[in-house]
Amino acid sequence: MDILKDKIQAMASGLFQPMVTVRRHLHAYPELSTFEFETAKYLDSLLNEYGIPHETGIADTGIIGFIQGGKGQGKTIALRADMDALPVTEKNDVPYKSKNEGVMHACGHDVHISCLVGAAKILNDLKDHFKGRVMLIFQPSEEKYPGGAKMMLESGIFQKTRPDVIFGQHVYPELEAGKVGVKSGLYMASTDEIYLTIKGKGGHGALPDKNVDPIVIAAQIILALQQIVSRHANPAVPTVISFGRVIADGRTNVIPDEVKVDGIMRTFDEDWRKEIKKRIVRISQSIASGMGAACEVFIDPGYPFLENDPSVTGNFKKYASDYLGAENVIGLESRMTSEDFSYYLQQVPGCFYRLGTGNVQKRITANLHTSVFDVDEKSIETGMGLMAWLALNEMTP
Repeated sequence: MDILKDKIQAMASGLFQPMVTVRRHLHAYPELSTFEFETAKYLDSLLNEYGIPHETGIADTGIIGFIQGGKGQGKTIALRADMDALPVTEKNDVPYKSKNEGVMHACGHDVHISCLVGAAKILNDLKDHFKGRVMLIFQPSEEKYPGGAKMMLESGIFQKTRPDVIFGQHVYPELEAGKVGVKSGLYMASTDEIYLTIKGKGGHGALPDKNVDPIVIAAQIILALQQIVSRHANPAVPTVISFGRVIADGRTNVIPDEVKVDGIMRTFDEDWRKEIKKRIVRISQSIASGMGAACEVFIDPGYPFLENDPSVTGNFKKYASDYLGAENVIGLESRMTSEDFSYYLQQVPGCFYRLGTGNVQKRITANLHTSVFDVDEKSIETGMGLMAWLALNEMTP
């Protein structure tokens, strides 16, 4: 395997500039969730160029490819990259700045795609060296409910080919390029979106006794729901309820008829997740009713929590340490962000890990989902080589 490792590292180095070109093209032409049509066409052309069999049009814009090892049948290892961008206006002054106004790869999915394309090229060129099959998953719409992973699964991709193991990676600016991070077991939270509509009776702000003020009621509901976290939740189970949008379309002296409040809830326990929803409904409607108003509650179910398989994650740490050096494999803590990769992990064992993309010296430190997010592109070389190395090791008995 040491000879193959050296070969993979050399191939990743040779593919570095071509994959930077791929990444920059994708970054310049980002597309929103479920609209990744040009992205899919571009990937189709690349996979055709590399001679990799694949199927397009899955969940509209998704692509599944396969690389069959020349040594016969064996395990199937899936590698996944998501393709969609975010509704963010880019402020970076770079040659590859987004040309699609108001759309940006601010979450690094352009890097994910480039790494998987590079890994696919490496594995296809090395197919005579392994037994088994690699499944390439280019997935749409990670950023938007119901999630492209769910859409791909509902289209039957695992019914046609059920992988033995799946790996996914995500850029991580808090880690320096050249490093990766991982956590076994529970890693990322479930997510649900909360939509409240408080309906009162509007009127003149100077005559509060004539009105049923939905703004004051909304404020009380927001404060009360925070107590679900501070007073109802088991302290051992991380829980977040946050509100990021409040619409009260009145004026300085006009109380509106209704207020809309939008937020999120996140946790790591499915039974508690169900209970939170019940409490949100009960508390919100009770407060509103007690003050002469009504509250409509809609909770849009999002992604389940993400749990890395301990055995696969243990293998990941070993393989990554062999490839990068143990000092470059970092242990991570649980986080309250969410990922639809969790849907795959509900069906097959796997590992979702972080690819370091930061570089303090180059001032590449901006956080994800910001208008100035960028990456140290050397991370692409690390990412594609490591993905290929992971697949090869998992296919080797």
